[in-house]
Amino acid sequence: MTWRTVVIQSKAKLSYKNNYLIIRNENINMIHLSEINNLIIDSTAVTLTSYLISELLDRKIKVIFCNNQRNPIGEIMPYYGCHNSVKKINEQINWDKEYNKVIWTRIVQEKICNQAELLKELGNDNYKKLYDYAGQLKLFDKTNREGHAAKVYFNSLFGLDFSREKEIDVNIMLNYGYSILLSQFNKEIVNNGLLTQLGMKHRNEFNQFNLSSDLMEPFRPLIDKIVYANRERVFNGDIKIQLLEVLNKKVKIKKTDQYITNAISIYVKSVIKAITQQDVSLIEFFKYEL
Repeated sequence: MTWRTVVIQSKAKLSYKNNYLIIRNENINMIHLSEINNLIIDSTAVTLTSYLISELLDRKIKVIFCNNQRNPIGEIMPYYGCHNSVKKINEQINWDKEYNKVIWTRIVQEKICNQAELLKELGNDNYKKLYDYAGQLKLFDKTNREGHAAKVYFNSLFGLDFSREKEIDVNIMLNYGYSILLSQFNKEIVNNGLLTQLGMKHRNEFNQFNLSSDLMEPFRPLIDKIVYANRERVFNGDIKIQLLEVLNKKVKIKKTDQYITNAISIYVKSVIKAITQQDVSLIEFFKYEL
């Protein structure tokens, strides 16, 4: 079972041999591809052989590239995630749009509850407001409870003058962490033969990952907790590693302990099943002691 997130942070040549990723820099290191879930290229001084890229795609190992500011800028995934992608995509196009609203509403309700749990752990009484907002949520959030909850939540974490629009280190950390989660959801959606572009609530024509943005919502507090712990610091390599390591944490889902990467896989499959069978109770949410 794949579980490792491999990060290459300095000049290196990456190649493939006998089922291993070969990393050549000052030394030569080898990692069996069966262990790798994600490969993050965090330096512009890294080269990869086409043979390696082909093997990574064949094994559905996501490769994420960072720019010269070491921020994620793009990724590569296989064209086809499963053998019957055409059937899956046709089904996705024909999903019941009204029932999608039920699914999306339940997902956002879970996100608000997870946000409340984090505030509760931190000893902030505003968690009670978030639980109230979650209980007041209407179909497709017609009264914008999600927006009200977000304002209370982020102000509780980062201060009353905090805004997600500001170009500050906290937002850089949040964006970096969310991009790591988003890439994992992209991978699982493609693996299930669907298109990341076709979302439920997110329908921005310029967003290639609308469905991923919909589904990842309950997982965001996993990133928020790490950023809160580093809120007084300048974004650096150490914090990057902390954010990347979130994928290697374990949570409880379906009464078993699973790495976040595997939990996302279980959750995505359950959401697809809930949509196709029109039964919102089929969604498997994770339980995590924030």
